[in-house]
Amino acid sequence: MTATDRPRLNKKTERNLTRIQAHDNAAAARADLVSTLSALEDKLNVPRQFKIKTAEAKVRLRRFADEQPVVAIGVAVAAVAAVGVTVWLVVRANLDR
Repeated sequence: MTATDRPRLNKKTERNLTRIQAHDNAAAARADLVSTLSALEDKLNVPRQFKIKTAEAKVRLRRFADEQPVVAIGVAVAAVAAVGVTVWLVVRANLDR
């Protein structure tokens, strides 16, 4: 049976099939739009992104501390020293005025 041997549908049946196909296409487009808008909402939600990035950083920091505790302690001591020196310099500069 070839394509030309196929029985022709009447115009009303063809029109109804076209409407069903259009309805299905519209439903697929709506679903695609919903998923796109959801992805944009997730991406543009700054507080949520901040929470996600903070949680990821905490996990990486804990993993680093578990794998190399001595280096992690050294980094923490250096950070505390840098903050202390910065505070000391700012206070000293303000007291000299």
